[in-house]
Amino acid sequence: MGILRLEETEKVEIEEFRRMLLSCAAVHRRKDEDGFRSEENALPTANGDVLDRLVCVTSGVSYLGIAIVNQLLVNGYSVRIIVDNQEDVEKLREMEISGEMRLNDSFVEVVMAKLTEVESLTEAFDGCRGVFHPAAFVDPAGLSGYTKAMADIEVIATKNVVKACGVSASVRYCVLTSSLLTCIWRDNSVDELSRLIDHKCWSDESVCINKKLWYALGKLRAEKAAWEIAKESYLKLSTICPGLISGSEFYQKSPTSTIAYLKGVQEMYTYGLLATVDIDRLAKAHVCVFEEMKKNVYGRYICFDQVIKREDEIQKLACETGINVSSIIGGASCSNGPRFELSNIKLVQLMSRTRKCNE
Repeated sequence: MGILRLEETEKVEIEEFRRMLLSCAAVHRRKDEDGFRSEENALPTANGDVLDRLVCVTSGVSYLGIAIVNQLLVNGYSVRIIVDNQEDVEKLREMEISGEMRLNDSFVEVVMAKLTEVESLTEAFDGCRGVFHPAAFVDPAGLSGYTKAMADIEVIATKNVVKACGVSASVRYCVLTSSLLTCIWRDNSVDELSRLIDHKCWSDESVCINKKLWYALGKLRAEKAAWEIAKESYLKLSTICPGLISGSEFYQKSPTSTIAYLKGVQEMYTYGLLATVDIDRLAKAHVCVFEEMKKNVYGRYICFDQVIKREDEIQKLACETGINVSSIIGGASCSNGPRFELSNIKLVQLMSRTRKCNE
């Protein structure tokens, strides 16, 4: 398909891994009016509803990326995973062998592409109907935390992904993972500020800059840029704004984004805005949102499943992240109730009417 640009040895290893995955899914099955029908094709062909079942996931080896890939496979999609280095190929191979990546009569394809190059991404997206961009990054300097420079990288990469989706002949839908932080960081001293925070709310860039909340700033600028580009290119875009992603060993598997998200945690806790979402629920939300986009339902969604209020919830979060309880609550107390109320009703309603994603 003209989407791999590798040295010869890397080509061989990628192809070997792809064949190993495909051998585990002997046939591709799709549902039609008569039930399930087997097809002997080695890869999905670009026609009809077969094309609609081929999607691409960037950052496919990240904590969230893996969960999204697995959820897509469970729902019968064929998935193309974007990697940009040989180390990620090795990680995928280990995941498949260990069973961390599940196969369910679907196909997995691994391709090389650079998030810094629109042309490279456009070629990688060729033949895919939808693209999921979890936007997972690590510090390129190898330092702990999320720096201002990483915020710039986040914006550039997201712009490139959405631009590539916009010029692709096959891509119709893009699901971008943003953050709840793009909604909650405002000047809370303003009396006229609404007590309700939902998908219509946006953080204030100046507040993020003044507080040096680089993770929030990167996500905010990236999401805003994505919406502008999508509008110009007539691309159907949906963005999901999750709270702190939790789940099995979430801190060990995603330390950079966890620590970056929790910068300003005392203020979030004080105002009743410290929310978390389980990794599996978040992955299901991505697939549900994508399914609804095919029905011309798309937009922005807040995603969380609990707001940290009780002492036992604080203790649990502190234990999982290694952060002291005092660092989370400081001198604050929520005994009088939170000052703000988070609303995820838009996503809850969407998921409740999407039968495949029933919990």
